[in-house]
Amino acid sequence: MLYSLYEAQHLAMTPMRMAAELSKGWFGHPFSPWAHTPLAKEIAAGSDLFLRVTARYDKPEWAIDHILLEGVAAPVVIEPILEKPFCKLLRFQCVTAEPRQLPKVLVVAPLSGHHATLLRDTVRTMLQHYDVYVTDWVDARMVSLDLGLFHFDDYVDYIREFARHLAPQLNVISVCQPTVPVLAALSLMADDAEAHPPKAMVMMGGPIDARRSPTAVNNLATKRPYAWFEQNLIHRVPVKYPGYMRRVYPGFLQHLGFVAMNPDRHFNAHWEYYDHLVAGDGDSADAHRRFYNEYNAVLDMPAEYYLETIRRVFQDFELPQGLMHVHTQPVRPEKIRETALLTIEGELDDISGNGQTEAAHALCTGIEASRREHYHVPNVGHYGIFSGRRYRETIYPRIRAFLSKHA
Repeated sequence: MLYSLYEAQHLAMTPMRMAAELSKGWFGHPFSPWAHTPLAKEIAAGSDLFLRVTARYDKPEWAIDHILLEGVAAPVVIEPILEKPFCKLLRFQCVTAEPRQLPKVLVVAPLSGHHATLLRDTVRTMLQHYDVYVTDWVDARMVSLDLGLFHFDDYVDYIREFARHLAPQLNVISVCQPTVPVLAALSLMADDAEAHPPKAMVMMGGPIDARRSPTAVNNLATKRPYAWFEQNLIHRVPVKYPGYMRRVYPGFLQHLGFVAMNPDRHFNAHWEYYDHLVAGDGDSADAHRRFYNEYNAVLDMPAEYYLETIRRVFQDFELPQGLMHVHTQPVRPEKIRETALLTIEGELDDISGNGQTEAAHALCTGIEASRREHYHVPNVGHYGIFSGRRYRETIYPRIRAFLSKHA
């Protein structure tokens, strides 16, 4: 019902959005006589801000059409390699005059609200030296109900299938939420003695052991009973979408949760955007748009996957306590021996607290100490681990050195 009400509310705002669009043109277009009247800039800026706050944001484009190799622009081709109901495995291939034999890297993107395009900076940087593959998760409201449900165990199965498909000589990088299912998948591969396990795994800012340094995200999961999440956050997809009647954790509720974690920060960012528009600071306004075009674009998560993640990762702590099973098979990280391990944490991470990712080392006792490293990055928050200047200049070189050494 809530999902349908949300759709109805958005539809009801159409006249106000149309009025704001007209106001923005009347008072903001340089050829309009109204643009030269008192308060014209303020009215145009307010209309622009209203439109952005009430807009629906589609999945952003990857916008990686080329990279610079030794100062020369090299085109990038994006193509799906495998297509599953809930995920596409994409390959990012840099086309050069002389074919390059590059190590393969599977970047496992989070299925936790935002689209995989949030890792755009991660992918663009790695294309300099790697053949990059990315898990591009599908919005659950776009998946027909007759294609079945998607459980936590299915996520693990997807990772195993992708890793087998890309073997041999594969490295796996997991960012945030997927560190747990990725470690589970590689543990099962090792336990089954599969022929070509990944050479190295890099885990960045993930809740391997969510009991350590709990954040607001962890506290919410532990303070609320499992039934609360199912009763309050799970809704059925309305009739207008292909996934009609599928149970999901809607993207708009997730977005409210993101904003509620730092409401002052977002309020100030929008107020500053308004000031930039009034002052004619186009560069700062464009930077705001780029960030929030990505941040506001959210997808619906399958209900069964979300609820099982809450229970198994954040409430029962199955993995660090040795209680996790996938399709009745026990998950035993100590079986991993041939895959090197690098964990990365940001000092200021408010999503996955310090020590949560490092906990993987205490579980992967079968990996020699010389093939395990932990990198604690000072003065870096959650998103800075995988994007931005600090990632490009400090964290990525560390990842590259580790993969070169062990893979």
